[in-house]
Parts: sequence; structure tokens; C-alpha cells
Amino acid sequence: MRHEIWQQLRTEAKDLVSREPLLASHVYSSILNHECLGAALSFIVANKLADAVVSAFTIRELFDQAFVDCDHMLTHVAHDIKAVKDRDPAADSYLTVMLNLKGFHAIQAHRLAHCLWRQHRKELARFIQSRTSEVFGVDIHPACKVGHGIMLDHATGIVIGETAVIEDNVSILQSVTLGGTGNEQGDRHPKIRAGVLIGAGAKVLGNIEVGEGARIGAGSVVLRAVEPHTTVVGVPAKVVGRPCSPCPAKSMNQNFLDDDPENESHTSAMI
Repeated sequence: MRHEIWQQLRTEAKDLVSREPLLASHVYSSILNHECLGAALSFIVANKLADAVVSAFTIRELFDQAFVDCDHMLTHVAHDIKAVKDRDPAADSYLTVMLNLKGFHAIQAHRLAHCLWRQHRKELARFIQSRTSEVFGVDIHPACKVGHGIMLDHATGIVIGETAVIEDNVSILQSVTLGGTGNEQGDRHPKIRAGVLIGAGAKVLGNIEVGEGARIGAGSVVLRAVEPHTTVVGVPAKVVGRPCSPCPAKSMNQNFLDDDPENESHTSAMI
């Protein structure tokens, strides 16, 4: 899939250059001067993460080596691009995702940090985490395990802890926290299963599981496990129904009033 996305990116880039000459230099530097998706991604994100001490060239080399060392990293990148394009109505092209959306950039920076963490280069991984937090407003611990097809929508203020797990095809909106409940050690952060949608400002706290296809309403505080294919809302969060879609992360429907009424009585008994 990544090769098809790369070809589409190049087509969109050429079209943009013809329509908006003022961006021609930016588009050539970011997309058209590169031979593959990984080269373009490493150039874009490295230039955003670089500071006065660690150069973009150095960070780009780290990315390029990570693509070799970490299995499926570029495949995950392609799934992430497609996820954002498919789910975000404001993302009208792959090029928009690649050039402009900091949630996508933050996830790819985390993938680099996680690769470094697995290689026991922990201080370097923490540096990438710190720069990602400063530049994109997204703070993900390098040890956090993240699947593919992830969308961080708007992304500002997202915080994800060390022992959190995020499976495939999850959508998370701005100001979400996947955190602990105190200063406990060990496995202490949420496990987010495939297809979950987490609304803006929600806080999921503790070593709890949010089941496959579940949906968490905006502003909710989740302190207990969430069953698969249920919607929880409130402070503290309670079950209010079942999503109409089997994969809320893809449908992006955040209105729990649209839940399937046939299942509401069943799930209300689980509160």
C-alpha cells in the first residue's frame, strides 16, 4: 500500500505546485526531491524536531536507520496516512496529511522514539519524546506500544503513559490522557483495543482495558474497564449504549444519542 500512497502523494504534489507556485520550493523539498515515502517523511519530521544542538540531518539518519531496524514501520506509516485521509473530512488529500497535520507527525516521531527505546537507546528516545512534546504538543512515552491506522485528530494536549497499549485503527482526539492513577510502579496505564474512538478531553486512567470497538464520549473520566462495542460517557464514565458502527474509530461518530436503541437497555444493565 505504501507504494501506491507514495505515487498518489507525488501526483498531488505536482498538482499543488501548478496551482500554488508560492509553495513550489516547500513541496519540492518535502516531496518531489525524494525517491520514496520514507525519505520524504524523515525529511519533513526531522526538520520539525531539530533544534540548535541536534541537527535535522542527525534525526533524519535516525529515521532512515529505524526504517531498516524496525519491522513494518513504513507500512504502519502508510496505514496512518490512509487512516487520517479516510476519517478526517478536513484532510482532502494525502499531501495535506503528510505536510501539515501534526497528529500524524507526532505519531511518526513516536515510532522513531519507540524503535530507539527497544534498542536500549533510552536517553535518545527521551530526547525525541521531549522534542515531540515541545513541537507538536503531544507527549507519548517512548515505551508505549502503538499499532497502525492511528489518527490523533487535532492532537494538541494528548498525553500517553509508559505502559499504555494502543492497538490498530484507533482514533484519539485532542486533550486526551491515557494515564495512571497515582505514583504506582509497573503496568499502570490503559490498554486500548482495536477500533476504539476516544472523544476530546477524555481521561482514561489506570491499568484498565477499553474493549474492541468501544467509544468514549468527550470529557469523560474512565476509571473502570469498558466492555467491547459499548459507549461510555460522563464523570465517572458509565455505559449509555452501543455504537451503531462496529468500528467507531473509522466512522468518527461522536454523538452517543445516535447509539443503537435496541441495545441500550442491555448495556444500561452493565452500569
